[in-house]
Amino acid sequence: MKKLLLLSALFLVFLSTCKQKSREMYDPANPFFNAFNTPYEVPDFGSIREEHYMPAYQYAIDAHNKEIAEIIENPEPPDFTNTVEALDRSGALIRKIDQIFNNLNSSITNDNYQAIAKEKAPLLSGHKDDIQLNPALFSRIKNVYDRKESLELSAEQNMLLEETYKDFVRGGANLSSEDQVKLREINKELSVLTISFGENVLAETNDFKLIIEKEEDLSGLPEAVIINAEEAAKEAGFDGKWVFTVQKPSMIPFLQYADNRVLREKLFTAYTTLANKNNDHDNKEIITRIVSLRVEKAKLLGYENHADFVLEENMAKNSDGVYDLLDKLWDSAIIVAQKEAKELQHYIEKEGSDFKLQPWDWWYYAEKVRKEKYDLDDSELLPYFKLDNALDGVFYVCNNLYGLQINERTDIPKYHEDVRVFEVCESDGEHLGILYMDFFPRSSKRAGAWMNSFRKQEIIDGMNITPVISTVFNFSKPSGDKPSLLTFDEVSTLFHEFGHALHGLLSRCTYFKLSGTATPRDFVELPSQIMENWALHPEVMKTYALHYETGEPMPDERIRKIEKSRFFNQGFATVEYLAASFLDMDWHTLNGQFKGDVNQFEKESLDRIGLIPEIVVRYRSTYFNHIFSGGYSSGYYSYIWAEVLDSDAFEAFSETSVFDPETAKSFRENILEKGGTEDPMTLYVRFRGKEPSIEPLLRKHGLN
Repeated sequence: MKKLLLLSALFLVFLSTCKQKSREMYDPANPFFNAFNTPYEVPDFGSIREEHYMPAYQYAIDAHNKEIAEIIENPEPPDFTNTVEALDRSGALIRKIDQIFNNLNSSITNDNYQAIAKEKAPLLSGHKDDIQLNPALFSRIKNVYDRKESLELSAEQNMLLEETYKDFVRGGANLSSEDQVKLREINKELSVLTISFGENVLAETNDFKLIIEKEEDLSGLPEAVIINAEEAAKEAGFDGKWVFTVQKPSMIPFLQYADNRVLREKLFTAYTTLANKNNDHDNKEIITRIVSLRVEKAKLLGYENHADFVLEENMAKNSDGVYDLLDKLWDSAIIVAQKEAKELQHYIEKEGSDFKLQPWDWWYYAEKVRKEKYDLDDSELLPYFKLDNALDGVFYVCNNLYGLQINERTDIPKYHEDVRVFEVCESDGEHLGILYMDFFPRSSKRAGAWMNSFRKQEIIDGMNITPVISTVFNFSKPSGDKPSLLTFDEVSTLFHEFGHALHGLLSRCTYFKLSGTATPRDFVELPSQIMENWALHPEVMKTYALHYETGEPMPDERIRKIEKSRFFNQGFATVEYLAASFLDMDWHTLNGQFKGDVNQFEKESLDRIGLIPEIVVRYRSTYFNHIFSGGYSSGYYSYIWAEVLDSDAFEAFSETSVFDPETAKSFRENILEKGGTEDPMTLYVRFRGKEPSIEPLLRKHGLN
């Protein structure tokens, strides 16, 4: 008790110093210190400057410390409201700043943003540790937690209490003082390493350009792809030439259609060696340090490895559950992939070539085989997938499922000229939220597609704080007189990320910590992946698959061909994904410090599962942003776990109709609105009436 009082007194002395610093840092001209004078108080991007961030972070941390002190000093006995709920409400200014900064650092980064990221990361890591390792605060939380059975809490209140208590325990609250110091140092170092990893991948991605000078080297490429490459060359200062990059909208069409096999290999090799060239942007040493620190942290907290620490919070619960699912799917998928490889090799030989199929050949010959088998060519589909029309298709689905009205707003501040902004309303016009959509690649944007929040939904003093959501993509830009035309994979990505957006926009939760997408990693992909099912449905395709020049809908015969070909190349797609999932798990089930060679470890991991040489793992370790820079460490399997859920869940619609109002109402009320307020399996069973089966997934991929 004496130790607790001493530590609390020291904290108060520290707080007094912070107050003085806060007064010095407060600048009324800093836009973060005032409500944004914008529609729905969206971020006022025009007034936010880079120099505003660090003073705002410092001031916000000090303000948060004051809020924590008020919780600790409260003379009333600890209860749910004055301790657990009060903690959830605290730190609002930090969240406001950090959500804006993190979104912009991913979408319009520069040297200044990256410098700020490295400065603020250890600062916020230390601040989080200051809170979770505060013995007086934890004492109050534990007091409430120990009495939870007698408190008559709602399901959401009980979940907030459970998650708050677990966060403190998992954050080191029960560790000795000596081990807490070690934990702080680990967290601080990891916060910087993960940022450096992502910056290296972005730098490598921007550094490589395949410059084509001879027109004959464009043989096989569709006109739209050539025009895009010509415009990319102009932007890069190579007039009269063509430029291809390792950004997916540029790289994949080249691998699919370019007849020049040498150039396909060059581009593919550039991609698969990202951050693995023993230069200033090499990530191998960073990986070695990250996985070692993660093991050390897990051991400190009483776990065998990092995966055990992470998975305890997921539906999978442990690594055995993940490996069991991956093994079941792998056994079926690898057989299909081997058959596909033989089919492609046969085509190579049939056309008179004598080389062995290589990874940079797969997309090219898969496209030829698909055209031969199904009379279906991706380049012939492109004119029907205009971005604006595909977006209308998404809106059509949202309206028919949930009655949503989605309208573009031109009076709301944007952070980049390419961004479009939409207001999302209920059928009766009630405002639900604002949605930013950022569609095209640029050197300041990281690769991939994702959803995030500028502001999450929560209810404060009975007032619903509506969300401000962001979805970010890397689709092909409009070129010449052609609009942005998408591949079908990109259409699926659009529907996918919009599913995440719905999870944030339709949230109906009281507490910030539990709202929107604040669910276990292997559940959060359910709302996104189920949306992909509507993208391929003929009824929906008729609304958006319209030729960009004539406005004519895609012929029924072509839609049937797409449906018929849906199992094509699924062995490849599933195997490259599962291999990455195995690699993630192998990195994070290490039980000790890693002292080996990163490339050798990766090879042994992939050899162990029998990955065939014609297929490369979807993400090699040195550019595996999901697990070394994002939040998916020990969680890349989540996509396939959630696909078990989404395949089973979509059957609920298929058993009635794809727009069945009762099924849609149940999915919205039990999944989309609930965030992380209850156990995810409880929510799923309430919607579906049973636990999910793996059979719909196997049928969906043609693996049964």
